[in-house]
Amino acid sequence: MDPVEQLKQTCDQIARRFEEFKKENDNAIKKGVSDALAEANLANLSQAIDDLTGKREDLEKRVKADAEARVALERAVNELKLKGTPDNADEAKSIIVYHETMKALSHKRGLPIPAALSPEEYRGLSAVQRKWLRQGKDALNAEETKALQAGLDTDGGFYVNPDLTGRIVSKTFDLSPIRQIASVLSIASDALEGIEDITEADAAWVGEVATRTDTNTPTIGKYRIETFEMYASPKATQRLLDDSSIDIEAWLAGKVADKFARLEGAAFCVGTGGNKPRGFASYTTAATADATRAWGQLEHVVTGANGAYHTTGADPLFTLLGAFKPRYLPNARWVTRREVIAATRKLKGSDNNYLWQPGLQAGQPDRLLGYPIVLAEDLPALSTNGLSMAFGDFREGYQIVDRLGVRTIRDNLTDKPYVKFYTIKRTGGQVVNFEAIKFIKFST
Repeated sequence: MDPVEQLKQTCDQIARRFEEFKKENDNAIKKGVSDALAEANLANLSQAIDDLTGKREDLEKRVKADAEARVALERAVNELKLKGTPDNADEAKSIIVYHETMKALSHKRGLPIPAALSPEEYRGLSAVQRKWLRQGKDALNAEETKALQAGLDTDGGFYVNPDLTGRIVSKTFDLSPIRQIASVLSIASDALEGIEDITEADAAWVGEVATRTDTNTPTIGKYRIETFEMYASPKATQRLLDDSSIDIEAWLAGKVADKFARLEGAAFCVGTGGNKPRGFASYTTAATADATRAWGQLEHVVTGANGAYHTTGADPLFTLLGAFKPRYLPNARWVTRREVIAATRKLKGSDNNYLWQPGLQAGQPDRLLGYPIVLAEDLPALSTNGLSMAFGDFREGYQIVDRLGVRTIRDNLTDKPYVKFYTIKRTGGQVVNFEAIKFIKFST
């Protein structure tokens, strides 16, 4: 079945299950007593909604990938003015990634930007890398070695062909939810430094001939985000590499991207900053407003119950929204875990309408109080004092920094008969605006 039609059917199923959930929950509220059967039914319906939501998200990615491939093919032909038409959209997209990455590397090293490759020339370069992945550097002739070393770094390691780099980066982005909502910047150094402008200049009304006294001068600070190294080391036997008909590049990209995404996901949420990015849920929080809270702390609003919502229900959510300056709300979103969503689905507003609403059209996420919801299972679990739900403008509040380049070393010596592909990427992250992100704290 066409993915677009599957997506429509899945959205319809979510809508039906949510109506069943609301009816069951309304009946439980009317009874006013705890009913084990009703709670079990609600849990089953909530799980069904979660499963269908996951299916919807997968289908949305497929539909989006198809659309991007078509755009990539047109862009490859029209913008890059390639000498020949690529065989397919995936090849066109790979050529685009190659040229964009080579431009960035050339700029970093102060070298001229290389000329655009034709599809035939690009296929030749890709073939060299596949040969290197399967057989190693010693199997390459002089011309092939020269082609592979086009991305040679100063420390002597081979950069992965930008085609593969693009695959890894693209898949990591798809798998890492915080990357999709935060600010992401690629740099050529080991750290990013920026200015913190956190105070205002004083001013006052004054009479025509009154004395003018000095007013306070605003102060500025500086932040520094270091990049930290993460690695993956998938391996395969030399016989498999020699005989296999599988796409070795795709296999390697998939293994590495999955490992990197899981490491990043946890670090961007709860990382301590020690040899890894600092997660936004690792900072000290306080129940004080922006005007009085120390810079470097994030604000929280308590639910009134340990590890759960209080009988006041959604009041803390409205309180949290009211604590934000208006400029952060247009791009704000919720970030939380599935068990928190399961508890939140039961909440109603003063108009007796449910506050959580499912996304029932392609590209539309589930919403809470009208704001999109992003699932991040690496946030702290729902428990006493748990910072299990965040809200805010993460593009303003959290900065991710990537050092340009993914590097792979082929090692066929240390673990015979296996060949290891030791792949390295450097990334960092931390909160840069402590007004833009706030938490719901599940505590009294």
